Amino acid sequence: METIKKDNSGTLSLPENLEKLLTDCTLCPRNCHVNRMAGQIGYCLQTGTLRAARAALHYWEEPCISGTAGSGAVFFGGCSMRCVFCQNHDIAAGEAGREISVERLKEIFLELQEKGANNINLVTPTHFVPLIVPALRAAKREGLRIPIVYNTSSYEKVSTLQLLDGLVDIYLPDLKYESAALSGLLSNAPDYFETAAAAIAEMVRQVGEPVFAAPDGTQLFAPQMNDACEEADEDTEFLMKKGVIVRHLALPGQEADSKRVLSYLLKTYGERIYISLMNQYTPIPSVLEKTLPKLTQSACLTGLQRRLTEDEYEALIDFAIENGIENGFIQDQETAQESFIPAFDGEGI
Repeated sequence: METIKKDNSGTLSLPENLEKLLTDCTLCPRNCHVNRMAGQIGYCLQTGTLRAARAALHYWEEPCISGTAGSGAVFFGGCSMRCVFCQNHDIAAGEAGREISVERLKEIFLELQEKGANNINLVTPTHFVPLIVPALRAAKREGLRIPIVYNTSSYEKVSTLQLLDGLVDIYLPDLKYESAALSGLLSNAPDYFETAAAAIAEMVRQVGEPVFAAPDGTQLFAPQMNDACEEADEDTEFLMKKGVIVRHLALPGQEADSKRVLSYLLKTYGERIYISLMNQYTPIPSVLEKTLPKLTQSACLTGLQRRLTEDEYEALIDFAIENGIENGFIQDQETAQESFIPAFDGEGI
C-alpha cells in the first residue's frame, strides 16, 4: 500500500504510482493516453484536477442506499461514456462543477458523514480514481466509517477497479445495453457489453454477496432480507452494507435488448446480486437538441424523445418475475420526471 503524505503546506500529496496513471491516461476503455496532469483533456473532458458539481444528501437512489437519511452523493465532473440521452448532461459534458483538492475531497466525505449520510456515494468517478483513492484512505484514517458506494456506467477497466479493492463496500453499476449496435449509436461504445460484463464480474469478486443491516443492527443476507421485507412494516428500513446492485435503465422501444440484459444477469449471478429495473428515462429537449442532430435519425433515436410507457415497463417487470428474478427493485411511474434530477450548483463543494 502506498504512503499518502502531506506536503509543506499540509495538504495531501498524490502518491507517485497513482500520479503516473494520470500522465498517460488509460484509466477507462477510451485509452486517451493524454497527460492530464499537464492540463490535457481526455475523452472524459477533464484534466488531472478533481472537479465536482455537488456533494449533498441524495434521496432518490434505491431504498437500501438512500434510506430516510439520504446517501452522501458526490457528483464528479465529466464522464467517460457521455450517452446522447444523459440526464446529468451538464456534469457529463464538463459544463458544471468546481475544481477541488484531494484534501478538500477528504473533508467532504467526513462532512457528509457528519450530516448523517448512510454512505458515501461516488457518482461517475472513474476518471478520478487515482485522486479518490488517497482521499478515501485519508478520510478512513480520520474516522470515516460509513460504506463507500461506487456509482458507475460500468464502462470500466478491471485494472482501474482493482485500485479500489478493499475501499469500496457497495458497487452500483449500470448494465445499459447488450446490443453493440445500440451502445455504439447511443454511447459511442460498441464494446460496452463485454467491457461492462468484465467490470461487474470484478465488482462481485471484490465485495461478494449482498449484506444488509436491519434496524436492530442484525446482518441479513439476500434470502433473509427478502423474508424480512415480507414480514416487516412498509416503513422498516434495511440498509445495504456490502454487495452489488446492477441497474438497468429501460429505454423506449428497446424491450428486446432489456430482456437480453436481464437474462444475462440472472443466468450469470442468480441471487449473488440485486437488479434494479429503472423506468426513469427522461427526455430532456435541451440535451437531445444537442446530440440527436449529430446522428443519423432512426426509429431508435426518435424513440428517445418520449418516455417509457407503463405497458413497456410492466412487460419488463413480468419478464423478470417469470424468469425467476427475486432480488430486485422497481420504480414508480412518477420517477420519470426532471424534478428527480438534482441541481448541480456546487452545493457542499
